[in-house]
Amino acid sequence: MLTSFFDITKSILPFDENAANQARVRQDQLTKPQGSLGRLEDLSIQLAGITGNPLPRIDRPGIFVFAADHGVAARGVSAYPSEVTAQMVWNYARGGAVINVLAQQIGAQLAVADVGVSSVLPEDLGIVHRKIRLGTADWTQGPAMTRDEAMRAIQTGIDIFDASEADLAIIGEMGIGNTTTAAALSAALTGLSPSDLVGRGTGVDDAGLARKLAAIESGLARMPKTSDPLEILSEIGGLEIGAMAGVALAAARRRVPILLDGFISTTAGLLATAIAPAVRDYLLASHRSPEPGHARLLTQLELTPLLDLGMRLGEGSGAALATPLVQAAAAVLRDVATFEQAGVSDRE
Repeated sequence: MLTSFFDITKSILPFDENAANQARVRQDQLTKPQGSLGRLEDLSIQLAGITGNPLPRIDRPGIFVFAADHGVAARGVSAYPSEVTAQMVWNYARGGAVINVLAQQIGAQLAVADVGVSSVLPEDLGIVHRKIRLGTADWTQGPAMTRDEAMRAIQTGIDIFDASEADLAIIGEMGIGNTTTAAALSAALTGLSPSDLVGRGTGVDDAGLARKLAAIESGLARMPKTSDPLEILSEIGGLEIGAMAGVALAAARRRVPILLDGFISTTAGLLATAIAPAVRDYLLASHRSPEPGHARLLTQLELTPLLDLGMRLGEGSGAALATPLVQAAAAVLRDVATFEQAGVSDRE
């Protein structure tokens, strides 16, 4: 059943300490030295607390990729033109992108949704068509979108997740200019300095990096002072970030772990926690991106990434690669025999 944004923010349950404690006790009884699997053991206990099940299963990973354009791209903040957003959506539909290959590799269901690509895509293109507007406005000059459009972006993510059966939610994105938007949005939500958050994104040169920082500082100076996450989202964008936050809200409500990808995906996780603080306990960090802002946000959210491969693609790619680790953590906790079951002597 589809759920509204307002219902979700009131109905996310806290982390299940009882299930986590049961998992911790079982983990200490498995046929291995205690602590010998390192962080994999901690991850399994976290999964138990998230799902409310001391023997968690992660069998149906779902990858949710949202595409949208950003008016701020006109400021020369990306190494690629805005047309690439639509071109990559076509690539997803044809199965030719990295995330298509990785989704197949891990047996994940992949949903790609247009929530704000700046060109009209054909209805028969094999994606989810939920366009809210033709890209956001240039937020250095005025609001990126209306409050209603920001709400619709979040609700779209909620609806798409609610229509799935995923027991692991991977959130990814595609949108030229969105590292600039993510840095501005993160700065507005946290109070961190834009210079600590801005990075090279798709690989801009020094001049491009300076343009990014100037755009962020200009946009933040223009917008009204507010702590309302919906107003901040409407002022800065982006549509795909709002939709990913919607997935996070809906997943937390269903006690499903949320596996964040890189900087932009983690910005969406930050936004979701600003809307509903209980979401924080449902977040997992898949990897650490070279983007400076990503490390800052991971610290802000108190998340430790599972991988550090120097990846900065987006699309949910880093999270897809970390998915087997999440599944392995749950499987070891659930399926490895205890000393008693195996008839193996425990240490004295």
